[in-house]
Amino acid sequence: MDRYAWQMTDAIRYHVLNKGNASQLLGADVFDNAVDDLQLATFLDDPGHELVFATVRDKVVGFASGNVLLHPDKQPAFFINEVGVNADMRRRGIGTSLCECLIEIARDRGCKGIWLATEMENEAARALYRGIGGRETEHIVVYDWDGAMDP
Repeated sequence: MDRYAWQMTDAIRYHVLNKGNASQLLGADVFDNAVDDLQLATFLDDPGHELVFATVRDKVVGFASGNVLLHPDKQPAFFINEVGVNADMRRRGIGTSLCECLIEIARDRGCKGIWLATEMENEAARALYRGIGGRETEHIVVYDWDGAMDP
């Protein structure tokens, strides 16, 4: 998707995940766990999933991923699932650019609502999301099953 203006800065390159560049994620240390070949292939095959990533000299230094949410009585929405930037690369605008990339893709896909959740004590993430125009809501309670919210 070369049309996205955010794909490159002086030293940082931004990419939309596709089958041609997916191998760059293998061995990347920006994720919670090692990237699994089968999970990566499954992710790529599902048209409801999006992932953008940033590289510096071909090393993955950040990513943001999300999913299109469909329901029979609502317009498509987009859930930003995860945003991560290597600790030594933070505070350089990478997280901001990745989120803006993902939001632009979601809007281009016709999503009418975009949302995410983060922990109350995660001040850095909350500042990031407010900084790109996110509205912080109150009184949301999260329930999980099968360890979905485990660290």
